[in-house]
Amino acid sequence: MKNALITGITGQDGTYLAKLLLNKGYNVYGLYRRLSTPNFWRLQDLNIYDKINLISGDLTDLSSIMNVFKVSQPDEVYHLAAQSFVEASFESPLATAEVTGLSTTRILEAVKLFYNNTKVYYAGTSEMYGSSYDSTSLDENSVFKPMSPYAASKLYGYWISNIYRNGYNLFVSSGILFNHESQIRGIEFVTRKIVNDAAKIYYNLEKKIKLGNINAMRDWGYAPEYVEAMYKMLQKDKPDDYVIATNETHSVKEFLEEAFNYIGLNYEKYLEIDKRFIRPLDVPVLKGDYSKAKRELNWEPKTKFKDIVKIMMDAELKRWDGYLKGKKFAWDVPNYPNENSLLKTYMVKK
Repeated sequence: MKNALITGITGQDGTYLAKLLLNKGYNVYGLYRRLSTPNFWRLQDLNIYDKINLISGDLTDLSSIMNVFKVSQPDEVYHLAAQSFVEASFESPLATAEVTGLSTTRILEAVKLFYNNTKVYYAGTSEMYGSSYDSTSLDENSVFKPMSPYAASKLYGYWISNIYRNGYNLFVSSGILFNHESQIRGIEFVTRKIVNDAAKIYYNLEKKIKLGNINAMRDWGYAPEYVEAMYKMLQKDKPDDYVIATNETHSVKEFLEEAFNYIGLNYEKYLEIDKRFIRPLDVPVLKGDYSKAKRELNWEPKTKFKDIVKIMMDAELKRWDGYLKGKKFAWDVPNYPNENSLLKTYMVKK
């Protein structure tokens, strides 16, 4: 039985990946950052919380990482942890560089020094391409031109992964993942913000939805399918880099329109453009070419854009309907009255 270590296990991808690996018979260890209020609601929602070995650690401290490796003895490491919100990276560029960028070097140093047979997956991002879009789909050979501290930090992690792979003969594969969404996406991301606000408007709990640039176009896939690609990368005989995408683009405006159409409302009546949500730099378009992943990993996306919106809207409507009926559960519905007191008892491992 293999051991897998997932950094960032409490996030969207970490949760879906943990479920996938558990189903394949792995012992799953998850590195998480200790907080005053635990954040395990995703693991609870997928009913895997009690099946995972959770280890608190600090990605800015090599000794902490070494301790996590000692406990988990991993055959595979999936390094997903990051400060992954683009807007926040402009507000906290140094913290973003430390956690998102340099943590990768610490992980790789641990593997190089003591665990050099361990396979490593590094979570890259389409944001690394930045403004390099030239009307064609982006692949593994396209030029990187990052436009945010987050993207620059991720690009550092991508290149340091390549250096350790080629310089020290480590098995390190990078997935260049384009946007991927789900019903457990974080509220800080625009897709989840849209469906959350749409559901609140539907239930007369909100009057407006405030957004920034609705003309940005992204390649949106479904997160549970993208973690399958991560797993497949580490089952190959040799490490490599792969773009994971859908080769389709849709604007934020389209996502907004689909969400409101689903509940029978016209988004134009509720939309307010708020300059606070306009980034200093914003990538206009991102579209990925997943041909290599299809050819070498036998992977391709299945869930279409409209279906993703529907899945997310159904989940959000269920959350707010439950709230209005007085139900208490582990979903992270924002703006609950006394949210922490409502959810705290569901965050503690029995």
